[in-house]
Amino acid sequence: MSLVRRPPPQRMGGATAERTDLPRRGRPPARNEILRQGLLGGHRPEDLADKFGTPFYVYDLDVVSHQVAALRAVLPPIARLAFALKANPALGVVGHLARLGLGADIASGGELDTALRAGIVPERIVFTGPGKRDEELRRAVDARVGVITVESMGELRRLERVAAAAGRCVPVLLRAAAAPEAGRERIQLIGDGGAGKFGMDPVALASSARFAARSPHLEPLGLHVFGASNVLEASALVTHVRATMAAARLLARESGFPLRLIDVGGGLGIPYEVHEESLDLIGLGHGLAALAREWAADPLTADAEILFEPGRFLVGPAGAYVSRVLDRKTVGGREIAILDGGIHHLLRPALVGQEHRVRRLTASADRSTRFTPITLAGPLCTGSDVLATDAVLQDLEPGDLVAVLDVGAYGFTESMPFFLSHPIPPEIAVRDGRVALLRPRLEPATWLGWQSDPGL
Repeated sequence: MSLVRRPPPQRMGGATAERTDLPRRGRPPARNEILRQGLLGGHRPEDLADKFGTPFYVYDLDVVSHQVAALRAVLPPIARLAFALKANPALGVVGHLARLGLGADIASGGELDTALRAGIVPERIVFTGPGKRDEELRRAVDARVGVITVESMGELRRLERVAAAAGRCVPVLLRAAAAPEAGRERIQLIGDGGAGKFGMDPVALASSARFAARSPHLEPLGLHVFGASNVLEASALVTHVRATMAAARLLARESGFPLRLIDVGGGLGIPYEVHEESLDLIGLGHGLAALAREWAADPLTADAEILFEPGRFLVGPAGAYVSRVLDRKTVGGREIAILDGGIHHLLRPALVGQEHRVRRLTASADRSTRFTPITLAGPLCTGSDVLATDAVLQDLEPGDLVAVLDVGAYGFTESMPFFLSHPIPPEIAVRDGRVALLRPRLEPATWLGWQSDPGL
């Protein structure tokens, strides 16, 4: 079994299959998220805080399961799912997704170890990302991962040497530098592809494809193109998939290899702001189903599968970062609450300039119910340590618990935990009424013990 050769019961259907069970167009009525009726995955926040201390991360695996099921329900049979580990590499989260039958999108040897330990089938692993070391390529080849995405001719040549030494023929995808637009006679790329860091331009793509097609140690399967992050418009995702398939078709035809797999990346978004609407999954499903019917009628694309690499969409709404108010003050007329957690644990708001939804978790008995704009700041000695500016919340007092939502992706994993030597928060999972510790709190004394002063 390989990434594109799937025997029953895993096989999701042939390219000619047509979905007849898609729901009618429309958006789901409410968000699927960890915080429901003041509870975190069905648990009282104070109970979790008493047991694990604050701050902490908590993930509701039932929400993850719901997100997976909702996405699978609208995808055409030719679609595959590989979870992007960069979104959340917690072993318990990845293991849960493995038990749901997902593959994995990895970008390092460390993520390969995590995926394998979590139980991801090696043939369902795709190794993407720039800057793969030879040792990482060897480990991926030895593990027999499903496919390796190649970012340059130089990387392709290095992989061929590794494959030859192992006596293997390795499946590969060729990555384009930017979003494609297939013209009649050549592939055009739109955008700067991350200032040229990722993938190859059309000339390099063509030469790499021909090289791979001739090599006895490489099996070119198709094209990999990243579109955009956190896309909430179904039509934009469908347009990207259509353009990527057209470019892949042209590349395969001109280079002389059968088109088997098109990796369209992730990009499926979640709403971070209250006013934002969720991704229209029904519209996405109808758009992809129409494309699948077109491709099934074309001999060049009839046997090809589409690989999605969602991360944020699957795990983002499942996570909350919970911290406790340490101090409350007024400075220059602005209300400020100082928390025991900050951007050393949750860097994303400061890193990308996008605040998350925040909620006060503590019950409001015997207290004013007025709502006040208040800035939530952390304990770090930097002015950038702000989780939310003028968030409208019910009055906060020292001892109250506050949750930052939608942090199941790019929360813990995108933090800078060693800055200013505060404890590193634990990660907790909840599911079906049960609670489990995924990663314990790490005290500064632990990493101090890792160090030495040689007195040089």
